[in-house]
Amino acid sequence: MNVLLLEDDEALAIGIEFTLRKEGFNVKKAYTVKDAIEVIDNESIDLALLDISLPDGTGYSVCEHIRDKSDMPIIFLTALDEEVNVILGLEMGGDDYITKPFGVRELIARIKVILRRINKNSTSSDILKSGDLELDTKDIKVRKNNEEVLLTAQEYRLVSIFMNNPGIVLERDLILDKLLDGMSDFIDSNTLSVYIRRIREKIEDDIRSPEYITTIRGIGYKWNKKVYKG
Repeated sequence: MNVLLLEDDEALAIGIEFTLRKEGFNVKKAYTVKDAIEVIDNESIDLALLDISLPDGTGYSVCEHIRDKSDMPIIFLTALDEEVNVILGLEMGGDDYITKPFGVRELIARIKVILRRINKNSTSSDILKSGDLELDTKDIKVRKNNEEVLLTAQEYRLVSIFMNNPGIVLERDLILDKLLDGMSDFIDSNTLSVYIRRIREKIEDDIRSPEYITTIRGIGYKWNKKVYKG
């Protein structure tokens, strides 16, 4: 698996690269936005680790460039732990974030969580249908009226969690625990609200009156339509 590592701190980049290579990943390093975009345009990349503050711009612009052409997993590496910066990264299509300083083993664990979500049920041919939506667990895709809905790995996993538990009120902590494979301590609960809003923008006809994912105030969320195997 090819990983893009965009990090302008050379010592940190070397340490991360060493650990990733020991885990069997091929690493393409970039120290600037320009270099990262060049790698994306000319190399086959499966996952991106993006620092936010860079000499010639931000990792947000690289994230936008990636999302124009790919739904590969994106993890932000940030020293900016203010909520607004984390949420901005997620709203732009990031799958996860990790705040500096962090241990490289934690980073590896977070990467493996995302990869497990992508590969989970990949051998199954089940298709779940709900309203005008279709969840294809073989191709790892969601379609609306037979048109693919472009979701990040986290968003796909969330839709899968909901569609496998239709009509059940799921508490926020339970959803996060399922989403992060028991690693919910590493993520702010407000992040879930961002994911839900992004999914609604993609699957709902009217996000002000959602029909699929409804909010149960003070508790969590519920998939509000029946689900059928097709």
